Amino acid sequence: MIRLVAQRATDGAAVEPRFDVELVAVTKRYDQTLAVDAISLRIPRASYCCLLGPSGCGKTSTLRMIAGHEAVTDGDILIRDRNVTDLPTARRGTAMMFQNYALFPHLNCLDNVAFSLKMRGIGKAERYVRAREFLELVEMGEFALRLPAQLSGGQQQRIALARSLITEPRVLLLDEPLSALDPFLRVRMREELKRLQRELGITFIHVTHSQDEAMALADLMVVMDQGHIRQAGTPRQIFEAPASVFIARFIGGHNVLPTPSGLVAVRADRCRISQAGNGAQFSGQVVAVEYQGPVVRVALQMQSGEQAAALLPDNTYFATPVQPGDPATLVWSEADAHPVAVS
Repeated sequence: MIRLVAQRATDGAAVEPRFDVELVAVTKRYDQTLAVDAISLRIPRASYCCLLGPSGCGKTSTLRMIAGHEAVTDGDILIRDRNVTDLPTARRGTAMMFQNYALFPHLNCLDNVAFSLKMRGIGKAERYVRAREFLELVEMGEFALRLPAQLSGGQQQRIALARSLITEPRVLLLDEPLSALDPFLRVRMREELKRLQRELGITFIHVTHSQDEAMALADLMVVMDQGHIRQAGTPRQIFEAPASVFIARFIGGHNVLPTPSGLVAVRADRCRISQAGNGAQFSGQVVAVEYQGPVVRVALQMQSGEQAAALLPDNTYFATPVQPGDPATLVWSEADAHPVAVS
């Protein structure tokens, strides 16, 4: 079944479009509130795209406009070079997996997954065969006759995922699908989502507020704030070279430090605690030490109130440990400093 879905995702015209989804100056207003401000984005074929940002940044409104659940105020949305801006949800070639899963409580798992095929008039025998295939795809075949209330949160998520995929969409839209799961299960389901996306060969667009989630999943990571796209690229591109103070601080793992030439971002794991010497320096007082297993986070504060931190390998830290209240100097290489814009 996996090969069949992947084949259908690549069949079509002799010249395939380069992008599965294109947003062209897309704007969304709710009365006088501007939620999304003329954003443009191209999502390549068969890629995993994460829309990331703080609450109220416009990421969920963007996802819902792609799905057709929200009207576009201005601009255009294209899916495989087809303008779908004014098309109803059912004609866009997308499927949506909601944050609360939205399973029918009175239907067993098999009927939940088969429901959309029933609405299309597909016979019971055929839709059950296909529903069982998708239950097996998400490793839930043995739970076919259980009701949603008899499943764990992670199991319910798998059923919701199978129900979304059975329509064989060109684009799967996921609205914070991992937020209700415990940390261990969240990591497991991240792996499953990425595996399915690669095997099916379709584009996933995943809204999240978790930096770790986006870094682990995305081929294309899109950071939004106040209705704008602030930076888009691979996770490594964004982490290695944040474009602004906002990006550096929101993504995390960076110190934003003043230098004679302006503000720079320096990865905390590229900093060390040392005596004053060669290289750029930030002298202050240790205010916190956090043991995190393989690394120890040492936070410093200057008299001016500015803060910074170093992530040190545990053996490095314990060779010359420091404690809160100790004077210390943060040192980094100039080559690891990346200039950042203020806004």
